[in-house]
This record gives sequence, structure tokens and C-alpha cells, in this order.
Amino acid sequence: MKSKKRIPTDGGTTKWASPFAALKHTQLPETTPTQSARDQTAPVSGAPKKNRGRVDILRQTAHRGGKTVTVVTGFTGIGQAEKEKLAKQMQTACGAGGTVKEGRIEIQGDQRETVARILTEAGFRPVFAGG
Repeated sequence: MKSKKRIPTDGGTTKWASPFAALKHTQLPETTPTQSARDQTAPVSGAPKKNRGRVDILRQTAHRGGKTVTVVTGFTGIGQAEKEKLAKQMQTACGAGGTVKEGRIEIQGDQRETVARILTEAGFRPVFAGG
């Protein structure tokens, strides 16, 4: 069984070596934090976002008590957190409720035009599918 290194609690000193002590004598280039951050940033956000793929916008009423729901499907390469963020934007813009279920976004009511505008701004290529 390994013995654990213990820190003395009786007020005695401990021998501690900084892991950065070896870097103290190296010659690093002098840069300011804002200068290096500016060099690594992306181009100005005024440029349009790249095409992130096709998404289908459907209007469904089946199994919903006759109520219309706008469903967005076909997302590729997008995580659950970003889908939830997009859904929140759509709900706010449409003034309606919605959810993210099984990898698709559902917004209450026939909101296809507003949803398509938000998806276009996010870099997707929305396509109206179905009825």
C-alpha cells in the first residue's frame, strides 16, 4: 500500500518546490495580454457565417389534440446546448412556448417564417418540408 504524503499541522515548515520554478530563467517573448488576444481573434463579425447545413421546418398537428406545432429537424454537428439556445431565441421571437425533444426543436403554433429567419441568421439553410 502506498504511503500518503502528509502536511504537518504542528506549525513546522514543509519543503515545497514550485512547478514553475524551472520556467523562471527561460527567455519568453514580451507581449501584452491584449496584443496576443487580438492576434488570435476571428475576423470581424460583420462577415456572414458559413453554411452550417440544411434543416427542415415542418408544420405538424398529428397527436397534438389538433394544435399546430412548428418542428425543426435535421441538425448535424450541433450540440444539445446550442439547440436549446436556438429554441429559446425562437420562443422569444414568436411569443410562444417550445421545447427540444429527441434532437429536434418544437415551437407552438405555425411560426415557420419567424423560425426560418432565426435559422438563416444562425447560418443554417432552412427548407420548408411537408404541409
